[in-house]
Amino acid sequence: MTDEKQTGNKTGDLSEVIGDGAATLGNLLSAFQTHMAGITKYTTDFFIPYVLAVNYFQRVESTRLYKENPQDSKDAYMGLLENNLELMTRSLDGSTQMMLAYLQNEVDGFAEAAKQLLFDFNFSKMKTFTARQADLMNSVVNGYPEAIAAIEPEYGFHFERGEHAKVDETDRFLLYRIAPSLPNVETRQDAKPVLIIPPYVLGANILGFLPGEQRSYAHCFANQGIPTYIRILKPFDATPALQVMTGEEDALDTQRFCETILKSHGKPVTLNGYCQGGYNALCTLLSGRLDGLVDAFITCVSPMDGTRSKGLAHFLSRLPKRFNDLAYGTKILPNGNEVADGQLMGWVYKLKSIDQEIPAAMFFRDVLMFARSKPGAQKVNKTAAALNYWLQNDRSDLPMEITRISYIAYNTPITSDGCLPLGLFGGKLDLNRIKEKKIPWLICYGTHDDLVEKETALAPLDFIEAEVTPFPKGHVAIATSWSAPDSACALHTRFENGKYRGPVRFHMDLDDALTKKSSLGANTKSSKSVTTKAGKER
Repeated sequence: MTDEKQTGNKTGDLSEVIGDGAATLGNLLSAFQTHMAGITKYTTDFFIPYVLAVNYFQRVESTRLYKENPQDSKDAYMGLLENNLELMTRSLDGSTQMMLAYLQNEVDGFAEAAKQLLFDFNFSKMKTFTARQADLMNSVVNGYPEAIAAIEPEYGFHFERGEHAKVDETDRFLLYRIAPSLPNVETRQDAKPVLIIPPYVLGANILGFLPGEQRSYAHCFANQGIPTYIRILKPFDATPALQVMTGEEDALDTQRFCETILKSHGKPVTLNGYCQGGYNALCTLLSGRLDGLVDAFITCVSPMDGTRSKGLAHFLSRLPKRFNDLAYGTKILPNGNEVADGQLMGWVYKLKSIDQEIPAAMFFRDVLMFARSKPGAQKVNKTAAALNYWLQNDRSDLPMEITRISYIAYNTPITSDGCLPLGLFGGKLDLNRIKEKKIPWLICYGTHDDLVEKETALAPLDFIEAEVTPFPKGHVAIATSWSAPDSACALHTRFENGKYRGPVRFHMDLDDALTKKSSLGANTKSSKSVTTKAGKER
């Protein structure tokens, strides 16, 4: 009886071992297959712009190569090879670092499972470990894209829904007034208005990030009852006037919108540019077209002198001069208009940070995000999903002349007397004009911004005075993390013991000052009127 029982237990143990072993093998195969599918997808997404770049390069060089001096061409190509080898080295280093980080995160679990397997011939922990790996790979390759696609209804402004009033338009832009996202907030018609100029490359929706979660830069203003306006590009592919827009036309459209807003509210506008939008707004302001219309200025993470950039400017400086040319990123549309390829422009920023943006590094970074999440926690939070939706979808081609403005700003510094390295309407753009017009300027930057570094954003301080507010984190944190009203650096508050104020608080304080000034003026006028009447009676 005892022998039969023991035989039965051995048979049961053996069956369990075989079952666990088979499950472990199945998990390994599943994890490997999903991993390969993920790496393939990440690599494809990265190299599509590379194929575009090669096509543009071949198109330009097919004519330029035969016109250049052979020795100059040789030197240029050797310089390009050196630059490519440096990118390859950084790519390998970045990929290795992220894979090592992933392995370090998982090594304890693997060691425990391997120990049990080797010494006890028990597959249970190895089965659990491999099941975790299969689940991690599936989460990154399948679950993550599903979560990103699902966030679309909550992300951005969705002007097509009619929630925000269209106030004006030109051949190139639409002007919308942003409605508050909080139900009990009404826009104050007599309040000082703000006009937001979004970036061309990043798109406008990053400034309307997740309104339902109260994470939206534009809604931070609107939810304080501030008349909040935003300038929106018309559909690029269907708007030829936008495709060939010049810097002067950009300025004139902003002028028209400021006139419309001033007429509606009776108070001058606060002009607020984000990233590239801040530089274009500055150009318009310095051109004199906004005199009498704008009396305050806010810029957030805006590149004011790109030559001071440690990242992008350094990357551009390493390129042979011959290849640092917009021609290599020029796309010719079916109607013959030449524009800057937005997909390629975004890829340039990836090349700048190639050690972080190479496919293998990105893949294992995403795997680590899931691996480090707490048990039972939501696998993909809305912020991560919305950020990735933005990165994947909010890319548009750019007008060539607008791209040229940014190109000049990243290759030519502000002059020693404070003039921007370009002009509008045949005149200089002198920073000292801000001081002459007594326009208060708030400059906000990200302390860990590797796209528009502190030195790049604060360049005007070498020539004029401006208020400065640093925000923790990176390039879009002001529009995402700190747009939450209960965050540590909420935009409508003062923070760090009152040392700094957010852009919304800056605007609100200006509005309060205008209101007090108007009230004092009204009281003085009323007092004079009473005195005159009393004098007549006497």
